[in-house]
Amino acid sequence: MKGIILAGGKGTRLFPLTKVTNKHLLPVGIEPMIFNPIRQLLSAGITDILVVTSKEHMGDIVNLLGSGENMGCSFTFKVQESAKGIAHGLSLAEGFVNGGSMAVILGDNILTHSIKPHVDEFMEKKSGARVLLKKVGDPERFGVAALDEEHKMIIEIEEKPKNPKSSYAVIGVYIYDYTVFDIIRILKPSDRGEFEISDVNNEYIKRSEMTYGVVKGEWTDAGTFESLHYANEIMLTANNKIRVDTNKAESANFFY
Repeated sequence: MKGIILAGGKGTRLFPLTKVTNKHLLPVGIEPMIFNPIRQLLSAGITDILVVTSKEHMGDIVNLLGSGENMGCSFTFKVQESAKGIAHGLSLAEGFVNGGSMAVILGDNILTHSIKPHVDEFMEKKSGARVLLKKVGDPERFGVAALDEEHKMIIEIEEKPKNPKSSYAVIGVYIYDYTVFDIIRILKPSDRGEFEISDVNNEYIKRSEMTYGVVKGEWTDAGTFESLHYANEIMLTANNKIRVDTNKAESANFFY
């Protein structure tokens, strides 16, 4: 499985912090924000990682990450020339993935617990798609998944619904098979002119090929001042370590 970190965008909600740097290079805890998605992929055994970002800050990201040798992985970099949405950024990974499956993380997603169990479950089947969810107190702020809990399937995803059908928010971690690129090719831009990842996920739902997993521990995106502050709190508490739960409920270790 390949790993993809989508770290584009202009970070306008964090201006003026993002006036001269990429959002994903801002500090979270004791490290740059992008280190958490990288460590998530490494904790799941994924060491071949593509980073997609904007041309304005590509040099800064390459200078920070280098080849990946120091982190025990291999980085490839792609430029997203214009902000055409998450699905468009993902489309740039087709040659990199080369027919296989992929774990995709939005670069501002911060999690305290490893995604490894979810990657392992997907790899048992190796087809379709899987999104990760988190139970939240204010689901109307997010994309919300209506669930068929018996079959562990998603019935639909609603974006910022006034009357949410569940309390489970769709976070920015997705696992796809290679057919995701066929789906992206038939997408049409949304009203805001972007190719939306929610449209990709809903196509998998129509095909009855979308499953889900619920993440443990803490999660936030770090795209606003409030959520960036919270991301710093949870990462400082954990010393930027990611918890990897073993099969035994009473034991766990930490991935650095």
